[in-house]
Amino acid sequence: MDTSVVLPAEAEGFVQSLQVFPLKEVGSMRWFTQHEYIEKLNMQAILNASAMHDEFIKELLVLHGKIPVLVHEMILIEVWKQKVFPILCQLQDFRPKNTFPLYMVIHHEATIINLLETVMFHKDSCEAADDSVLDLVDYCHRKLTLLAGKTGQNGAVTPQEKQPDETARSPKEVKHRSRRGSPRIRVEVCSFVVQELQMQSSTLELEISLKAVSVLRYITDHTQSVSVITRMLSTHNFPCLLVHLIDCCPWSRCNNGEVEKYINGKWQKLPAEDHLKMTKLDGQVWLSLYNLLLKEDCQRKYDFNSFNKSQLLKLRRFLTEVLLDQLPILVELQRFLAHLAVTDPEPPRKGLILEQIPEIWNHIVNENSGKWKGIAKYQVQETFSASESDLRLQASRLAQTYNLDVMESLIPEKPKCGSCGREAAKRCSQCQAEWYCSRECQVKNWAKHKKVCQLMTRTSEKLSDLQIQS
Repeated sequence: MDTSVVLPAEAEGFVQSLQVFPLKEVGSMRWFTQHEYIEKLNMQAILNASAMHDEFIKELLVLHGKIPVLVHEMILIEVWKQKVFPILCQLQDFRPKNTFPLYMVIHHEATIINLLETVMFHKDSCEAADDSVLDLVDYCHRKLTLLAGKTGQNGAVTPQEKQPDETARSPKEVKHRSRRGSPRIRVEVCSFVVQELQMQSSTLELEISLKAVSVLRYITDHTQSVSVITRMLSTHNFPCLLVHLIDCCPWSRCNNGEVEKYINGKWQKLPAEDHLKMTKLDGQVWLSLYNLLLKEDCQRKYDFNSFNKSQLLKLRRFLTEVLLDQLPILVELQRFLAHLAVTDPEPPRKGLILEQIPEIWNHIVNENSGKWKGIAKYQVQETFSASESDLRLQASRLAQTYNLDVMESLIPEKPKCGSCGREAAKRCSQCQAEWYCSRECQVKNWAKHKKVCQLMTRTSEKLSDLQIQS
């Protein structure tokens, strides 16, 4: 079965059309068209990489010099989420009839970091990013710092578990109250909608931060730029930040006595025999540290002062035989740390260096400084007040992109049971999203899955209705 999303000729047209947008135009129809293009390019890039086919998406992005555009658009949404979105949610006239366009904006950053994770695996992509690699390094630092800062006492960031206020009513409950003519109905609906959007944004933030770990590893693999190396080691001190991430391990947690790890976008229960098995995220952090500490160019730039040395030596207790068996290259790191423990390396030589600095974040913020509320008001009135026909068109176009055959092809491994975590072959007949290994597990998990199932089923029905109407 052909599960291609776009053909090479069509993809080239999409790539050539990519452009940077001003902050004010985020969410506009022109912006939404580009979002659709990037979504399709991302899905096709993942299909090509997973099937080890010709990665023509990566080749086109490199050929046409569009990777800096992707970095700019990703940081643009990051700024929008931090500066505009909170103000927009507080405006009294923010009463969206449909949250679909807003969610697409929130999701856009995750789509781009996903695409960058796929293409930055290759050295020519890192080279084609040119000066925007510095902006990408700063972006990764912000995300990893956020990930480390939000780590709870149990060592895991779990925004998915955040529950709505118990006093908040669902839209259905509010609608039922409206029959009694309560004057608080509209306020309650808007409050519930805003709360849901903020929860979705928080949930996506974990996924984005973990993708940034992989992007950072690929940069450490390929970069030879003095400015990039200096920024990673001297400006941001990535080695110490990565040591903290290994120590707190935010992609692993203990839930009701069972070990869970964040794998392929969701928390998965692990059987006892897999507790010490290294995940992809573990490997990315260790390989980043290996590159930053053992590459000759990096060693000359890093200051092994008393604080940095004490932090790095914490790694020795994690370098067990089980870990070294899974990633043998870390034996060299173990030897380096043993040598570091008994020596005091000389500080790096200081000289006059012309250093490049990142520009994208500062340019966007400076260009829009003092205009945040004005932009939010404009977007409430013009951008996020789309007509029913526009919403139908957007829903119809995205429904064609997210077809079931393509989505199943994007699953990196065989699905796991939503109850016990074992390999599963049966799917929930209603939402078609959750998998189970047996009828017993489905019944056992129904109380937990029920609300999500009903929500996804209603959403699918609404999309189908919009397609039929359009």
